[in-house]
Amino acid sequence: MTRTTPMATAETDTERYLDRAAAADRFRAGRRRTAGIFDVLAPEAYLDRPIALRNPIVFYEGHLPAFSVNTLLKKGLGEPGIDPRFEVLFERGIDPEDVASVPGSPVVWPPRESIQEYGQRADRAILEALETKDVTREDRPVLARGLAAYTILEHEEMHQETLLYMWHRLPLEKKRAPAGIPRPILGGQAPARATVRVPAGAATLGAKRGVIPFGWDNEFSEHVVEVPAFEVDVYDVTNRDFLEFVREGGYDREELWSEEGWRWRVESDARHPVTWERSGNEWTWRGMFEALPLPPAWPVFVSHAEASAYARWRESRLMTEAEFHRAAYGTPSGEERSYPWGEEQPDRSRGNFDFARWDPVPVGSHPAGMSAWRVHDLLGNGWEWTSTVFVPFPGFEPMASYPVYSTDFFDGKHWVMKGGSFATARPLLRRSLRNWFRGNYPYPYATFRTVRD
Repeated sequence: MTRTTPMATAETDTERYLDRAAAADRFRAGRRRTAGIFDVLAPEAYLDRPIALRNPIVFYEGHLPAFSVNTLLKKGLGEPGIDPRFEVLFERGIDPEDVASVPGSPVVWPPRESIQEYGQRADRAILEALETKDVTREDRPVLARGLAAYTILEHEEMHQETLLYMWHRLPLEKKRAPAGIPRPILGGQAPARATVRVPAGAATLGAKRGVIPFGWDNEFSEHVVEVPAFEVDVYDVTNRDFLEFVREGGYDREELWSEEGWRWRVESDARHPVTWERSGNEWTWRGMFEALPLPPAWPVFVSHAEASAYARWRESRLMTEAEFHRAAYGTPSGEERSYPWGEEQPDRSRGNFDFARWDPVPVGSHPAGMSAWRVHDLLGNGWEWTSTVFVPFPGFEPMASYPVYSTDFFDGKHWVMKGGSFATARPLLRRSLRNWFRGNYPYPYATFRTVRD
C-alpha cells in the first residue's frame, strides 16, 4: 500500500478500512441486543445449563465483553485489559464431542453484579478504542484493515444466535416474552413438495482477500468449483414432511443412518426433533415462550444425522456446499449474484432473518427472496445443512485476531451449514460466510433440503 507521511497513515487507514461512527453504532446496537436477550431470563435461570454441551448461561454474559477486551485491547492495541481474572475465566467456550467429554470441576462463578460491572467497563473501553484509537494499523496483523474491530462486532452477533437456541431449551416459566413481539405465524398446510433442475455450471466459493471488508479465516480464498447438474427441493423440508419419516419408523431403521448418527440416535434415545414434543397422539412445537400446535409448514430443525437419515429415506441426499452456492447464487446466464435475489441489500421482504421474529415462518413466505432458479428461503428461516465436511479452502491462513477460530474444527467431525436463520444478524448473510456444527448437535436453527443427481 502506498503511504504519504507517517503522521497521515493512521487516519488514512482508518478512513479507508473502518467507519468509526458506524463501527461504534454497530457495537452499541450489538450490546443492546445482547442485553435484551439476557432480559428474557428469569433471575433463577442465570446459572442454568440448558444445553449440556455448552457452558452455563452465566459464562456468556462475561464471555462477550472479555472476548472484545482480549481481542481488540490486549492482543490488538497491546493494552493491559480490565480484569485479568475475568479475561481468563471467560476467554473461550467449549465444544465437547459428547456430554462425557464436558470438562469437570464445576466453576465458582463471580456474582452477576460483578460480571455486569466488568461488562460496562469493557464497553466504555471498547467504544473509546473504536472512536479514538489507532485500530487499523497495517504494521500489526491483528489490527490490519480493522481486523480486530470487525472480529469483535461479528463475534457478538454470532453469539446472539447461540444464546437464543440455548434459551429455547429452558422451561417456559424461566423466560418472559419482551413486550410487543410479533405473534408466531403458524400458516396452513405446507406447500406440495416440488423440485427444480439446476443445470451444470460454475459456483464461486469463498472470497478474495482485500475485496470484502471482513471475513473469517475459513472464508478465504475464493475459488471456483464446477458443479454437475442436480435436482433440488424448492422448499426446505417441513415439519409435515418430516412427520412422515417419524411415523414410518425412520428413527428405528438403522440402515438409514450413518454409523456415528445411529450411535447418537441410540445413546440419546432420539425419537423426533428436539423442538417437537408429544402428548398422546398430538405433536407440539417447543416455542421460545409457548408451546404451539406443530406448524406443518415451518421448516423442520434437526441435526445433520437426522437430516441425512431423512434424505436416505427419500432416496436422495443433502446438498454439497458447492451445490448450495449454485442453487442460491447462480443464474441461467452464468453470472453469479451476491444474494439469491440479486444485488439489493437484505431487507424484510427477502427473508426471515436479523431477529425480525422469534420463530420461523411457513416456507415460501418470502417469494422476493427466491433465487434465479426459483428456490425459496436460501437465506433466513433456518441454516441449511450440507454434506460437505468443514475443511479449509485453498490458501487458508489462520486469522491473526482469532487464530483458533476454525483450526480446532478441521477434524472431520463438523459439517458446513449455509444460509442463515431468523436469528442470524444481517451482516452475516454474505455469500462467503460458512457455519458448521458436529453432526450429532440438534440444537441450532438448522434445516435442510434434499437433492438428486
